[in-house]
Amino acid sequence: MSPQGIGWMAVKKKVVAKKSTAKKKVAVSKKKAVAKKAATPKTKAVAKKSSAPKKVATKKATTKQKTVAKKSSGASPKHVTKKPITKKPAIAKAKQTKANSPSQSTTSISLHGVSPYHEKRGEQYMNKQQAEHFRSILKNWKRELMEEVDRTVHHMQDEAANFPDPNDRASQESEFALELRTRDRERKLIKKIDESLVNLDNEDYGYCDVCGIEIGIRRLEARPTATQCIDCKTLDEIREKQSRV
Repeated sequence: MSPQGIGWMAVKKKVVAKKSTAKKKVAVSKKKAVAKKAATPKTKAVAKKSSAPKKVATKKATTKQKTVAKKSSGASPKHVTKKPITKKPAIAKAKQTKANSPSQSTTSISLHGVSPYHEKRGEQYMNKQQAEHFRSILKNWKRELMEEVDRTVHHMQDEAANFPDPNDRASQESEFALELRTRDRERKLIKKIDESLVNLDNEDYGYCDVCGIEIGIRRLEARPTATQCIDCKTLDEIREKQSRV
């Protein structure tokens, strides 16, 4: 063959190769397009199917929540009747009766038949009202002690007898000895009450004998015959304990 024929054949081969490659590309592109068309509706359908039950589940959940809310808001008449409505007025009535009952102010808080003194703002210490208050406490206390003394004297006179049994005689004597001892203490206490009444008349009642400071109304109500403030009394007690040791 001539060299021209050989060159022509080579050009043909190149053209044929280009056409084949172009055909292959076109075929590949067609396959891809077909694959895309086939894949897109399936994926969309699958997505719709997967999302559909979620929506249904959310709808069910919302309906359940609504029903629960309706049940909780719309209470049945049974629960309304079971509420203890009558307890509050009963408690209030009990509190009012306790507050209005005179037993607390007369029996449990009374000081020998006298109610406690209520101070006022800017009130002078040991004025006439306070002096009369403590005077009535001291007098009532003294009267009670004198009644106890008379009662023990009559008791000893009525029950005094010579028992033939020495054990009975010994028990009676021990009982009388205890009563006489208590009456002796009360006799000393009556002397202190008389001294405090004298101090009231002299306007010296309610002040400490050691330092001259006010003893205080509450301390005097607890111990009407007190002649020392709390500090001086505690110091005296400490000294007594140290001297005993």
